[in-house]
Amino acid sequence: MDYMNRYQTWCDADLPKDVLQELAALKDNQEELKSRFGSELQFGTAGMRGIMGAGSNRLNKYTVRRAAQGMAAWLAGTDLPQIAAIGYDSRHNSKLFAEVCAVAFAEAGIHSWLYDRLAPTPMLSFAVRELGCGCGIVISASHNSGEYNGVKCYGPDGCQMTDEPAAIVTEKISTIPYFIPEEKSFDVFMQEGLISYITQDLWERYYNTVLAEAINPHQLRAAGLNIVYTPLCGTGNEPVRELLGRLGVNITVVASQEKPDGDFKTCEYPNPETDAALNESYKVAASAPCDVILGTDPDADRIAIAVPDGNGGFQKLSGNELGCLLMDYILKARSAHNDIPEGAIVVRSIVSSPLADRIAEHYGVDMHAVLTGFKYIGGEILELENISRQDRFIFGFEESCGYLKGTYARDKDAVVASVLVCELAAALKLEGKSILDAMADLYKTYGYYLAYVQSLELTGADAMEKAAKMMADLRESIPATIGGVPVTAVRDYKTSVSKDLETGKTATIQLPKSNVLEFLLGKYGSVIARPSGTEPKVKFYYTAVGDTKEAAQGLLDAMILQMSK
Repeated sequence: MDYMNRYQTWCDADLPKDVLQELAALKDNQEELKSRFGSELQFGTAGMRGIMGAGSNRLNKYTVRRAAQGMAAWLAGTDLPQIAAIGYDSRHNSKLFAEVCAVAFAEAGIHSWLYDRLAPTPMLSFAVRELGCGCGIVISASHNSGEYNGVKCYGPDGCQMTDEPAAIVTEKISTIPYFIPEEKSFDVFMQEGLISYITQDLWERYYNTVLAEAINPHQLRAAGLNIVYTPLCGTGNEPVRELLGRLGVNITVVASQEKPDGDFKTCEYPNPETDAALNESYKVAASAPCDVILGTDPDADRIAIAVPDGNGGFQKLSGNELGCLLMDYILKARSAHNDIPEGAIVVRSIVSSPLADRIAEHYGVDMHAVLTGFKYIGGEILELENISRQDRFIFGFEESCGYLKGTYARDKDAVVASVLVCELAAALKLEGKSILDAMADLYKTYGYYLAYVQSLELTGADAMEKAAKMMADLRESIPATIGGVPVTAVRDYKTSVSKDLETGKTATIQLPKSNVLEFLLGKYGSVIARPSGTEPKVKFYYTAVGDTKEAAQGLLDAMILQMSK
């Protein structure tokens, strides 16, 4: 079906007046019609995400309902518990879309537990496991700008969906018409008991579980720690402040970003990877007592921090730097307690800093590198759980500001990360040191591992094809050098082949296949190319290693310059 036929199908449907008016306003705008109706919003292992609005390639009540009906059809055909957990964030329509999903499940005879208010994504992962659910859904577009929303889908283990069930859901969705009327309203299903609100008891169980992940929480009161906190108009406001308050942290909240705001007026792109996400926090911290600035993204699964730079300003740490600092702190503290179990592991994504490997080696802990996506870190926990040794999981992180300590959730959790950041800062403050001092110590000890992420966003109706061609071209034309340093090996995660360019020897990569290409520069670093599975972009992850910061920075700049050309 071409885009005009799809458009006409929507115009002819029995839709509310406001939707029909929105559709009518598009009739002479061919580019917008192609964008909205040229394809259908794709469902994958991360669910689906898109700009909100009318159309088959937009997120709206009808595309969300269809996805939920597909999820329900998949779950109904399994032996899994016929129970679902649903959460939502502060974006426009998030609560509506959550209720739409609950109704779709109820129509299939599946009981839904729905959060009665905004709740972070990791709390949904926790609820799936605690309530014995067969699946879960979070309505969120994470850190995207305000016009976006999304449907994140989780399996019974609390991890985001894996390939096999996601493929079945996709097939189920393809057979479902767009405009099947709801059998009963949300309120009627609530009265009949097929939809229930999650009670405060589960919040307390989550709080107590997260608090149990603290190592030396007494340090927080002793240090008199002062933080400036922003929830970036999202879901972290209640749980982060509640837990840090219980631990005795002095909190100044960024008032302009305290309340939910789907427009994110004071932070157009609420991504903790960007320095701009903390702009309002810098203003507040300039006149408030502040040892650490802490910001959580709208669904509170990711966290960013900045600290005083000693010159009247603040320095934001990268996701890699914070991950390495937290990992070092946890391992050092547990080592002091003689509390590191035999066979302990830490986990990072392949695009995260190999500095973490050096730290793990120092403490005698195994590092497992996995594909990008926190579900793969969750998969490592599941393997340990299957042999009743989940205690061996110490910490997992991704360079995109996602961290997890503990096995209570299978997704990154900015709430537990907030507790750990504050504990780290308090311990250092009691020693008369800063977080920047601690980072400098890591670099001096292990070498300067500098990293940079370059995101190339592609445009046009064939944007995804452009991304695929870029990856194909890279495979065909492997550079001999990058930044003046010879490429010593190539790892192609799509073919599962690692080739040593100096010896010609090959080895099999023991990870699931993925469209990722890695160029190794011996001891000097690497470049990894990875297209997004849901958006028309290709990301390049650079790591440059040097004995001095100047040497590492010079190499990094040369690598970026060459690859950019």
